[in-house]
Amino acid sequence: MTPPDYYSRDRRWHPPAFTPDYKTSVSRSPRLPLLSLENTASEITGPTFAPTDIAPGDNDLLTNFARAGGSPIGERILLHGRVVDENARPVPNTLVEIWQANASGRYRHKKDGYLGALDPNFGGCGRVLTDDNGAYAFRTVKPGAYPWRNGINDWRPAHIHVSVFGSAFAQRLITQLYFEGDPLIARCPIVSTIPDPAAVQQLIARLDMNETRPLDMIAYRFDIVLRGRRSTMFENRMEGN
Repeated sequence: MTPPDYYSRDRRWHPPAFTPDYKTSVSRSPRLPLLSLENTASEITGPTFAPTDIAPGDNDLLTNFARAGGSPIGERILLHGRVVDENARPVPNTLVEIWQANASGRYRHKKDGYLGALDPNFGGCGRVLTDDNGAYAFRTVKPGAYPWRNGINDWRPAHIHVSVFGSAFAQRLITQLYFEGDPLIARCPIVSTIPDPAAVQQLIARLDMNETRPLDMIAYRFDIVLRGRRSTMFENRMEGN
């Protein structure tokens, strides 16, 4: 059976842009109808990425910022998965980038004033190109939870930000993944903006004991679906894919 060429949007799948319990959305959400703008030549002709653009070890956050002889502090994990389209076909040679807090819940950013300690051996970002099967993998440490000034005692669950580039700058998609079993997921005001519990589940990386490396690191699997009725929820596509 030939898969359909078109999947209609399921607007119940993605959250509305204006969700008052997530306070940042009050100032960031549009109040007027959105406008469609023509893309410029640079937006529709680039970027293009080749294996030569990615340095060896760019996807290894355990070593890509570590000092000589050093190693990041925290639970070592392998994060892996596939990038696929709505019909589960692989999307090869696409750039996947991640960034995250360290094991204490602190980002390497000058404006991050959380009490958690900086790790001199952890930079918190990496990138990789998907292979012919759409697969990607990163070695890293599991990020810590951290407080944020949304409510009087709100904490972000452990999460990793994910960026996926298409064949043009305007096709960049951004999301974040959480970890199976984290009790803070259900309490997060950002996660709570997603109306469909099944959509929340697609943002959770699953424990993968088949890929877990004995005496080394625990594996989590996170597959990214780019389009269709049940696509991964992307932060910059609030209206649906």
